[in-house]
Amino acid sequence: MTISTHPAQRAFTARSIPRWLFVALGILAFAAVVFVAGAVGRERAISNLETEAEGSLPLAMGALRSEIDKQRTVPFILARDGLVRDILTRPAPDGIAVVNEKLLALQQGTHASTIYVIDSNGMTIAASNYLEDQSFVGNDYRFRHYFTGAMSDGQANQYALGTVSGRPGLYLSERVGTQAEPLGVVVVKMELAEVEEGWRQSGRITYVTDERGIVLATSIPEWRFHTLAQIEPARAAAIRESLQFGDAPLEKLPVNPAGVDGLVNAVTGPANRLFMASSDMVSGGPPGWRLHVLVAADRPIMSAVFMARLVSALALGLSFAAAAWLAQRRRREKSRREELTRTAAELETRVAERTAALSNANERLRGEISERESAEARVLRLRDDLAQANRLASLGQITAGVAHEINQPVAAIRTFTENAGKFLKRNDTENVVANLNTVIGLTDRIGTITETLRGFSRRQSGAPVLIDIEEPIDGATLMLASRVKEAGVELVRIKHPVPLKVRANRIRLEQVLVNLIRNAFDALAGTEAPRLVIETKADGEHVIVRVTDNGHGIPPDVLARLFTPFSTTKAEGLGLGLVISSDIVSDLGGHLSARNVPEGGAQFIIDLPEAK
Repeated sequence: MTISTHPAQRAFTARSIPRWLFVALGILAFAAVVFVAGAVGRERAISNLETEAEGSLPLAMGALRSEIDKQRTVPFILARDGLVRDILTRPAPDGIAVVNEKLLALQQGTHASTIYVIDSNGMTIAASNYLEDQSFVGNDYRFRHYFTGAMSDGQANQYALGTVSGRPGLYLSERVGTQAEPLGVVVVKMELAEVEEGWRQSGRITYVTDERGIVLATSIPEWRFHTLAQIEPARAAAIRESLQFGDAPLEKLPVNPAGVDGLVNAVTGPANRLFMASSDMVSGGPPGWRLHVLVAADRPIMSAVFMARLVSALALGLSFAAAAWLAQRRRREKSRREELTRTAAELETRVAERTAALSNANERLRGEISERESAEARVLRLRDDLAQANRLASLGQITAGVAHEINQPVAAIRTFTENAGKFLKRNDTENVVANLNTVIGLTDRIGTITETLRGFSRRQSGAPVLIDIEEPIDGATLMLASRVKEAGVELVRIKHPVPLKVRANRIRLEQVLVNLIRNAFDALAGTEAPRLVIETKADGEHVIVRVTDNGHGIPPDVLARLFTPFSTTKAEGLGLGLVISSDIVSDLGGHLSARNVPEGGAQFIIDLPEAK
């Protein structure tokens, strides 16, 4: 099967599906994935909130049950106390006074709100608050369920507003005597303020409802005595008449289902917010009591949806970018393969044509290579001759100074010799020996100077050897010592504390340094307080020699072509000294460079590999 690659067919295939359709489908897919990701994030957040709400129930319930269980034992024990029985059977003033004190001490020890004893007629005969203005003593509580229930069933409990104090609390009661012969009831009132405060500090809305759905204890005081569902007016009126909740309106709580199991909308303060609700019966507590916990859900759900959409959007964006990059890469690869196919076809036709031409060209190249090798050999010889000529030229320029250096010790030798003759006539052998030793030192100095000159003028050959970088510097400064004195230049040597070794030819390196120092002398002409600094240092695995003057520096246009042949600023110069110096340093595996220093002047830098 043959697939046509005709351009017109390829164009038709590309236009058969509009690009805008791909873009539209991509946008729709992107929006759908982001929407689904948000829904998944919402479901996950709801599941986490549901787990958090269910996990909060045991903590809130534990605090409530602990407080109730602590107070429940008080009426049980008092109902079996002999003093309590005595005042219910024989209410003598002395006995009542003793029981009042006992109830007060017990109330202070247990932190109950009030503890009191009611006789069989519903009248309070002793109470822990007997000393207070709002004492319960003498009050009739026959209408309270906690009295009637305990008298008939042995014990009872009731959450209600106090008719005297006006504060809500849970009343726990225990009958004194038997069902056949009831003597009265012992009652403990406990207020759940500490429990409610603990719920508030948890940051979650927590409240308890009774069997009728009326809110009793709550972390939001405004919700107390509201109802889970709307109560019929007649029933609400009957509850008010019982005085259990005073004149509370018994209105419905501002909590409504939000359309998802467990989620509710609740008005807290000025805002209507979303919460995750969870509830459970208060096991071991008063019958019908149910604990409810609301966990704030609006911000966690919004955050989870936002993060899920953001992550999915980023992932899709990266996926689309990667897909686009891969598609573009495939197009480029396809285009490249097609181009390579065409090129290969063209090359095949040209290879045969070029083969014959290349054979002829190879023959010509062999001849040209031979000629070039001969030319390179001549160039090397000429460069060596030029370097030697440059050394001899430098030698000629420093000969006068060296002659002056030699004349001084020669004249001193003559003087010390004549003095030695006179001392000898006087038999002053000590001074004779001293003069002769001085003469020997002066002749050694002359020998050092002449040996340095002879070595500098000699055509150097042979492989580089391991030398101390200070040796060629010492030789160059020795040869130019008289020039330093004549020019009045302050020569400063900054040596590295540790000897630095390089693999080089000492004479060739001396030639480079002589050339650089002489150029510095020329640049210092007319400079006030001329100064030349030669510094050696180590830089990693390199040895650096810096020759720095405080002259006028190098003009920028000259600096750019400083190492170009025949580039010079001297009227009598050829412009080859720095070129030869750069070649010498390059042959040693190093690099010669130049720059202007900010303080004024120029600096030449020799960078050589350090030899270990």
